[in-house]
Amino acid sequence: MSSTIQKITPNLWFDFQAEEAAEFYVSLFRNSAIRKVTRYGKESYDKSFEGKAMTVDFELEGQRFIGLNGGPQFRFTEAISFVVHCDDQAEVDRLWDGLSAGGDVEAQQCGWLKDQFGVSWQIVPKRLNELLSGGDPERSGRVMKALLQMKKIDIPTLEQAYEG
Repeated sequence: MSSTIQKITPNLWFDFQAEEAAEFYVSLFRNSAIRKVTRYGKESYDKSFEGKAMTVDFELEGQRFIGLNGGPQFRFTEAISFVVHCDDQAEVDRLWDGLSAGGDVEAQQCGWLKDQFGVSWQIVPKRLNELLSGGDPERSGRVMKALLQMKKIDIPTLEQAYEG
C-alpha cells in the first residue's frame, strides 16, 4: 500500500456501514487493506455514536477511498459507479458473485450491479473493449447486441457473437 496522499480520493457516505463495507470490499479485492479507522468520541454530537467508526480509510487495488458514517441523509445512486477492469472470466465471476451477493438484483444489467450497501459497480472484462474496438462495425454490433442481453458479462458468449 502506498504511503503518499492521493490527489483525489472518492468519499463514500454510508449510514453506519462504512467499516462493514470496507471490510467486505477488502475481502474481495486482492491488493487491498483498511488503512485507518477514526471513531466518534465522547464529545460527538450524538452520544449514541461513541465508539462507532466515523471514517474508514481503505485501499482497493491501489485506489484509496474514504468511507464516512454520516447517517441516513444521503443515498448512493447509479449516477456514480466504479468500473473494475477484469483480466479474465474467472475474475469477472469472482467479483460479480462477491459484490452482487445481497445486492439489488433489479439493478443488474450489462456488467452493472448494485451491492448490498447500494454502491454501483461495473464489472467489465478487458476483452470487451478489444471486441468492441476491433474496427469491424458488423462484428462490434453483434457483440453489443449480445452484451445488452446479459447481466454478468460472459466473455465466451461475446467472442461467439464477434465471430458470428
